[in-house]
Amino acid sequence: MSLQDRGNPVAERQPNGLPHAPKPPQKLFIPGPTDVLPEVLEAQTAPMIGHRTDEFEALFAKVQAGMKQLYFTQSRVYVVAATGSAMQEAAIRNAVRGRVINFINGAFSQRWHQVAVGCGKEAIAVDLPWCTAVKPEQVAEALQKALKTGPVDAITVAHNETSTGVASPVDEIAAAVRAISPETFVMVDAVSSFGGTPLPFDEWGLDVMLTSSQKALAVPPGLAFAAVSDRVLSRAKTVEGRGWYLDFPNLEKYLIRNTTPATPAISLMRALGVQLDIIFAEGMENRFARHHHLAERTRRWAIDHGFNLMAEEGYASPTVTTVENTLNLDIGDLNRYLEAKNMEISDGYGDYKGKAFRIAHMGEVTDADLDRLFAAMEQYMAAQ
Repeated sequence: MSLQDRGNPVAERQPNGLPHAPKPPQKLFIPGPTDVLPEVLEAQTAPMIGHRTDEFEALFAKVQAGMKQLYFTQSRVYVVAATGSAMQEAAIRNAVRGRVINFINGAFSQRWHQVAVGCGKEAIAVDLPWCTAVKPEQVAEALQKALKTGPVDAITVAHNETSTGVASPVDEIAAAVRAISPETFVMVDAVSSFGGTPLPFDEWGLDVMLTSSQKALAVPPGLAFAAVSDRVLSRAKTVEGRGWYLDFPNLEKYLIRNTTPATPAISLMRALGVQLDIIFAEGMENRFARHHHLAERTRRWAIDHGFNLMAEEGYASPTVTTVENTLNLDIGDLNRYLEAKNMEISDGYGDYKGKAFRIAHMGEVTDADLDRLFAAMEQYMAAQ
């Protein structure tokens, strides 16, 4: 169901039968947090309940079933009150006994390497040019080289590098790893792409795929998720120094009872429960198609207005477009102009600050939202 139909009680209704609130104009065109629909925000205001109650366990069960559906998995999906970075650490602490190869093509894949080093693992950094994708042949070469001196417990890769707007072919990467070293785990950061494009965990033979609530899922920040394979859970029981809060076997013990070891973020879980209803009412394939359409439209707009794209051709993100600032716009000034119209885009990340800008088209963004954003940007550019 199209989001442009929101507010039409005939076209679309909430699970309780009431009409959806009209979708307000999009404000945040940044790669997270994203705008959240009014009824999802409203879900957080319900009276508090105990987390060891039948009511919470029913909510947890609903969230678990919905997330498994979005992950295309029959495996478990752990839910913790944290950010995606916490799940990067969880993956390292639970799956890696000795060595891990971190493929780095941007700021957040680099962070995963920093996490591995911080956890005391033998972390092998494979640095690749930013704005390019991680290719299966690069993974194969690095893995074969490392295997000459001993086993490799896992490789890490960012599916969608938020800092550069590049999506890497995770399915091909996973196949390359299995062909060379089937016992090596494939661990994927899908923080800024999950919910915006199909990522079939089981079909691709992945071992850990992590994400968080505040991007394409369009839920307030504060929840992190990880789909975890049976073989990772089995190995985790033999790995020392897993900690407690992010310990997979501990999370599993509580998950089978539809709860969590520590007090969960109940209000955020309620918001997620409502948002899952909205996602499935739209339809997963429709939602994915909308994200891809908006991505293509954004890339086309940028090129048509004299900009270049930063992402390597053929590997552009479905959720965030990074645009080279070939017109030398003052991004700060542009954002002040947009702020007066209740909108915001992102500057370039790190070394790309001022040299690029990022337009996110994830979550509940519609064509009408892009119409409004592009019209404002064109007005700004015409006045320069």
